[in-house]
Amino acid sequence: MPSAVPRSPAHRRIAVGTAAVLTIAAGLLVHRYGSGDSGDIVGDALYAVLLYLLLALLAPRSPRRLIGALALILCALVEFLQLTGIPREAAAVFPPAALVLGAGFDQRDLLVYAAAVVITMIVDVVISRATRPRSHTA
Repeated sequence: MPSAVPRSPAHRRIAVGTAAVLTIAAGLLVHRYGSGDSGDIVGDALYAVLLYLLLALLAPRSPRRLIGALALILCALVEFLQLTGIPREAAAVFPPAALVLGAGFDQRDLLVYAAAVVITMIVDVVISRATRPRSHTA
């Protein structure tokens, strides 16, 4: 019977780091060319995906559910921080801060974050299982 051989954290970090770079590139393209609600929703989803990937990069052996929960909490914290006006003030001084902190609270963003994190977590599990090396006994 084949037994699963866990993938090394280094391999996971390479894969997750590559996905994070591609997610940043996609996010910048959406920021530049996206518009309206669809651009906002895609941008928010990519933001949540990136947070998940960055957490997975920092803690490659952590359970996917923990990474997902932390990503969602961080997304929510940043979204609720927007109620204070601090992100707007930061963006006025340093415009790229708006890409990280946002500008205005929108409750729809919380739903988008949740959906994106759940989908990312599922994709992470499926890819991890599909690419896991197997040892075969004769």
